[in-house]
Amino acid sequence: MDDNIETHTFLYFAYGSNLLKERLQLKNPSATIHCVARLKDYKLVFGNYKGLASDRWHGGVATIENSPANEVWGVVWRMNVADLASLDSQENVRLGAYSPVEVNVKTRGQELNCRTYIMNSCIYAPPSPQYLKVILMGAEQNGLPKNYQEKLRAIETNKYEGSLPVMADLERIMKRAKERANHQSDA
Repeated sequence: MDDNIETHTFLYFAYGSNLLKERLQLKNPSATIHCVARLKDYKLVFGNYKGLASDRWHGGVATIENSPANEVWGVVWRMNVADLASLDSQENVRLGAYSPVEVNVKTRGQELNCRTYIMNSCIYAPPSPQYLKVILMGAEQNGLPKNYQEKLRAIETNKYEGSLPVMADLERIMKRAKERANHQSDA
């Protein structure tokens, strides 16, 4: 039986806005947390594909690049292969903005082979405060190491103050989840 699950799912290493469960599940309902893990010899950077600012986030978005002696912490999600196309489209793979890659991440003494995404033709640009907030919420939600969370908090943003539809969606979902949790504890 377990074999069956393995063949119909894959592991995805998220290090950006998809750290936040509610963000990932907007389009990928099958995602369940597998573990927190660390990718060695990479660092987290922010930018835009060919310098085209993200309409969704109004600023640079996360990617990773080779960087010996650095590390990126993230969440490994187990996902249904049925969600693969949706994940690829969220990462703009067809446009060529991101490429899917296989990486080995470490967790509690074991290595896992995961899919992740790396931006092509990245032009560095600071993230919007809203985008960084989603990353921080995800880092907190999943208990990434405190010192890594501090590093994330220290990232300079572009100070964008406009409203972002994706933030409104997320805040609505999070509010509903909180209300449900409150109702359950009242019962």
